[in-house]
Amino acid sequence: MDAFITASVLAFQPQSLLALVIGSLFGLAFGCIPGLTFTMALALILPLTFTLDPMMAIAMLISTYIGGASGGTVAAILIGVPGTPSSAATVSDGHALAKSGKASLAIAMATISSTLGGIFSLVVMVFSVKFLAEVALVFGPAEIFALVVFGMAMICGLAEQSLVRGLIGGVIGLMVMTIGQDPIDGVSRLTFGNVQLLQGVDLLVAMIGLFAVPQVVDALATHRNGTAVESKSVKVELPSLGYILGFRWNLLRSSLLGTVIGAIPGTSGTVAAFIAYAQEKRLARNPERWGKGEMGGVVAPETANNAVTGGAMIPMLGLGIPGDPATALILGGLLVHGIQPGPLLFIEQPETVYSIYFFFGLSYVLVTLTMLFGVKVFVQALKLPHHLLAVAIMVLCVVGSYSLRNSMFDIGAMVVVGLIGYLLQKARVPLTPILLGLVLGPIMERELRTAMIMSGDNATILLSPISLFFFGLSLLVVVLQVVGMVRAQRQKQAVSA
Repeated sequence: MDAFITASVLAFQPQSLLALVIGSLFGLAFGCIPGLTFTMALALILPLTFTLDPMMAIAMLISTYIGGASGGTVAAILIGVPGTPSSAATVSDGHALAKSGKASLAIAMATISSTLGGIFSLVVMVFSVKFLAEVALVFGPAEIFALVVFGMAMICGLAEQSLVRGLIGGVIGLMVMTIGQDPIDGVSRLTFGNVQLLQGVDLLVAMIGLFAVPQVVDALATHRNGTAVESKSVKVELPSLGYILGFRWNLLRSSLLGTVIGAIPGTSGTVAAFIAYAQEKRLARNPERWGKGEMGGVVAPETANNAVTGGAMIPMLGLGIPGDPATALILGGLLVHGIQPGPLLFIEQPETVYSIYFFFGLSYVLVTLTMLFGVKVFVQALKLPHHLLAVAIMVLCVVGSYSLRNSMFDIGAMVVVGLIGYLLQKARVPLTPILLGLVLGPIMERELRTAMIMSGDNATILLSPISLFFFGLSLLVVVLQVVGMVRAQRQKQAVSA
């Protein structure tokens, strides 16, 4: 109890609260701009914390993490370009809602969902950090590979009208992912002798190109043809308590899923968001409405990708093992200030652990208030003429692509990938499976090859109970989706006959 009281006093000190505000705003700013991720925000703000008091440093790092994880949804909903990879699953329904005049409602629901998912993961972290950290250790390369295969199976659920087109999209994503140097052997792949291609196509560059360029081309083409739709007045609308409670089971399932996936080192919020989206679409009463402006398609991914924040902190605090690059940077900040995460931290410095819990919860409160009060400002972007908004989007995308590696090649890659994405859209090939292949492909390859190296190329390492469980789920998902599509096709034929 003494440690708890001490932590509460430390957390509510003016300098700690100031650090929380600065970190939250910094993270939100980086999350909102396509190409500037919260991992980049943490990398930039980390050196600034070296001279601060340990509590201020922890507060600033955690609030930057939370702000960045929540901020990506603004760009995803308003302009259809995800601010961060973990908000990519929000684009299809979120931007469709914005087009139908429900931008403020979508942003507010995304913010509330993010907060509830984050708070859920915080509660789980508080009460089960030691247990879940030990469970996470059971997931070796083989088990993570099986989990990612399960995520790839979700391509079937994101294939929209045609399973074949969805699979084509997934394969294209996997092919683009292989460009560059082999991550283990270092040999070049699909570079065709071009030195610049050795650096590969960055995920964020491809993501920006896929979602931004087709929109920009469409907006400019419509304006040139003189058929551009005039911008309408934007109504600011916030959800009622009853409306939020209507998504209670979606929130609970997505929160649990995000927390569990976040606790497994090597996964990410993007994986959790896509799996949650596909899960809720499959359970929905009207799955055909998803991708066209269904609020559940905003709630599920935003809840899951923010629940990952608490989940990823579990192995970091309990074992000193970062779950993703962001928590690795936070771990570095803790070590600089003489704080060694692990089992002994809970015994020797319980007040530090409780302070982290307080900072985590307070960060979500600050981010939520900022986002909800900022909705009126955010939606003003929709009042701009579409062609001018398209130019602004393109400028942001060019800056974001260049800032990743200070490379002009990335700007060119973004444009090329975007034009290919535009042509694929015209051919009715969905873009989401392409992005899923880009996100999950590197993880799948890395974990499979690591597992095979560890076992001396003995494939039986993939037959552990956990791996077989996820392989079975993958097969079940594919079979159910194929059966559902066959039934839908037969019903269409029966109606037309």
